[in-house]
Amino acid sequence: MSTIRAEKDGWEARARIGVVVPHADVGPESECQAIAPDDVFVHGSRVYFGAMRAGGEMDPKIPHDPVRAFVEPPHIDNAVELLAASPLDAIALGFTSSAYVLGASGEKDLFARLAQYTRGIPMTGTTKAAVAGFTALGARRIALVNPPWFDDRLSGLGGDYFAEQGFEVVHHGPCGLPSNQKLITPEALSEWIRTTVAGHRPDAVLVAGNGIRAVGVINALEQELGFSVLTANQVLFWHALHLAGAEEAAGQITGYGRLFGTRPPGGGE
Repeated sequence: MSTIRAEKDGWEARARIGVVVPHADVGPESECQAIAPDDVFVHGSRVYFGAMRAGGEMDPKIPHDPVRAFVEPPHIDNAVELLAASPLDAIALGFTSSAYVLGASGEKDLFARLAQYTRGIPMTGTTKAAVAGFTALGARRIALVNPPWFDDRLSGLGGDYFAEQGFEVVHHGPCGLPSNQKLITPEALSEWIRTTVAGHRPDAVLVAGNGIRAVGVINALEQELGFSVLTANQVLFWHALHLAGAEEAAGQITGYGRLFGTRPPGGGE
């Protein structure tokens, strides 16, 4: 019997991470897969987001009602349940603004509700992961760079969220870039952080918003500015890998920030 040389086919995965995203957003899946080792795969589930149109178009500032509606039953519950039917190792909620609107206690209630549908698969979200990331890095003074489609009130709610968790928020605000996913460039984002955030001397900065293009500039900014750089999809993927028991895979990732050289406190739970 002859043997054949089989090419890679995607079946021998070290870990599979599920990501719940707004229906017209490709950012979380794209950035997480860019970071992932060759044998870690990202699988998406989509939920309708009323502030986003076909092609990923949004208003210059997103209204808050659709943000809250995104995490209300039954749609996100159904999306999580369907995603969790797959043989996954962790599930990640790729949507920052809902946690800002809900606040820390409301977010905790959300995860408790969604846990009914996960078949025991561990689940995280962007802000939950960011708290773990800041803690793992020993950062207490933090800055938040929010997407340009967040208004000042939503940005303020983000500041409140992290202040509730015991962090000193030295700066927060929507970045002054075009309010269009397709027009945000790594160069423009880097310049905004360099000129607007660095002077506040944070221990770490979070580029919030899972739809903002950000992971490609993490390493360069850390080397130039000295403080740690977290981004929504980077920290979400890092936390999900640890929840999935794929610590070795996380530790092998280079080029996407010093975060991947750390472990979440308490294993990330």
